[in-house]
Amino acid sequence: MAGVTEEKDMEAVWSPGLDSAPLSVVTMELKLGSLVTLLLLTIISGLAPLSLFRRQGSTVTSGPQRRSLSLISCFSGGVFLSTCLLDLMPSYLSSIAGALKGLNITLQFPLQEFILAMGFFLVLVMEQVAMGYKDQAGGSEETGALLGSASLLHSGVGAPHVHVDVNAHSAVRMMALVLALALHSALEGVALGYQGARGRVMKTCLALLVHKSLIAFSLTLKLGQGRLHVRAMLACLLFYSLMCPLGMGLGMAWAGSTDPVQQLTRSVLEGLATGAFMYITFLEILPHELSAGYPQIDRVIVLLCGFSAIAAVLFIKI
Repeated sequence: MAGVTEEKDMEAVWSPGLDSAPLSVVTMELKLGSLVTLLLLTIISGLAPLSLFRRQGSTVTSGPQRRSLSLISCFSGGVFLSTCLLDLMPSYLSSIAGALKGLNITLQFPLQEFILAMGFFLVLVMEQVAMGYKDQAGGSEETGALLGSASLLHSGVGAPHVHVDVNAHSAVRMMALVLALALHSALEGVALGYQGARGRVMKTCLALLVHKSLIAFSLTLKLGQGRLHVRAMLACLLFYSLMCPLGMGLGMAWAGSTDPVQQLTRSVLEGLATGAFMYITFLEILPHELSAGYPQIDRVIVLLCGFSAIAAVLFIKI
């Protein structure tokens, strides 16, 4: 009996070690597979609107085709609105609260909101400086390499009016949109790389695949409406697509590190990006989508569908 008891004790001691090794390997393989899949699916989703814009520019489109593009654009507006209110802002506020708690810092000043405002004003100042420089130069030569020569939403003589404000879709706003989404995507990848539970990793990866695909599609659609050149659009899409896998790799490399100063630095950057995204969402995307001079309830319904799509994905991630 003593020998049997000793053998059971040995099994109890060594079994966790034997089970944990394959689990960590499987988790690592799952993360690497998700990294590749996420990169490819994001690029494919982002390339889809390019064919749509190519068809728009090649021939005079009919009213139903133009209306379909408008509704797709409203859907992407809902995606960005939901991303701003339900994803970026809660993630940033939770991150910076954890960082301040880790440093044992208690503030009476609303630092979190102040950082958001700084990100908002950063884009505003950059845009005004760029517009002032363009006015002094007396032309748009500095944006010729980025902007196309014809509007992507106007084709044919006597076509129905679709409001496109060239100043609203400035290159500065488009670049701020890409940078804000790319930084948030990288930080999401870092958070995923930190995780070690296989079930949690799989659930988060599936949600990220849907989330990033929707955002990549909407991002390319907005870049096209901003009249960016195709090469610039492809460069922005590739940059955005690479950020989440890059962040995931960094998270896997930094796994186990809990430096609160490092976390606070990431939180400040995320706050600036969130403030910039707020500027783009509420002063660029939503006014553009709801700028029709007559009520169109279908545009609002489609916008709510885009909002609900991201809300459903975020519900799955919980």
